[in-house]
Amino acid sequence: MYSNLKETIDSLDVSTLSSDRKEVLQPLISYLSTQIDEKQAIRIVFICTHNSRRSHLAQIWMQALAHYHGIDRLNSYSAGTQQTAVYASVIETLKDAGFATEKLSEEANPIYAVKYTDNEPAVIAFSKELASTFNPASKFAAIMTCSQADEGCPFVPGAEKRIPITYEDPKVFDATEQEEEKYKERSLQIATELHYVFQQLSNK
Repeated sequence: MYSNLKETIDSLDVSTLSSDRKEVLQPLISYLSTQIDEKQAIRIVFICTHNSRRSHLAQIWMQALAHYHGIDRLNSYSAGTQQTAVYASVIETLKDAGFATEKLSEEANPIYAVKYTDNEPAVIAFSKELASTFNPASKFAAIMTCSQADEGCPFVPGAEKRIPITYEDPKVFDATEQEEEKYKERSLQIATELHYVFQQLSNK
């Protein structure tokens, strides 16, 4: 794992999580625990309305933290109820955290490669709808990262588990002096919570 990224993960403080947030995260912990115990492949799809910010942060942190914690057979994905584009500040925030990023296309919905180590495949990040063939069609857990998607998708086709873990949208700070700070804040919140999830699996 890249040293700067490992330093970021090592600095995450799970003691800051409230009991309420730990309760929200418990269904994901239980799902992962069952999949690991039964030696099943783990597929996690993070879903938000536009698949542009929170769902990508969660997808990429999930993949990196699985590697950090030695969890094999896990692949994370993201999707939206609409296709838009990955917001550029998401990529910059991840780069600042220690990820290596590369923009692979310049179209309206650009494609990015995001790596957490040299010897594992890059996470390919671009905005896509739920039905995209890039994502699994069945046997996955759907994690609803925004309240709009949670309310708008009471049923996710192909999902064997649907878990709401919602986050406030940093979009409200776009084009303000707080943009960089708030994207970092949301990124580290997601990373800290997923770090806690994996720690609970290690403490079984």
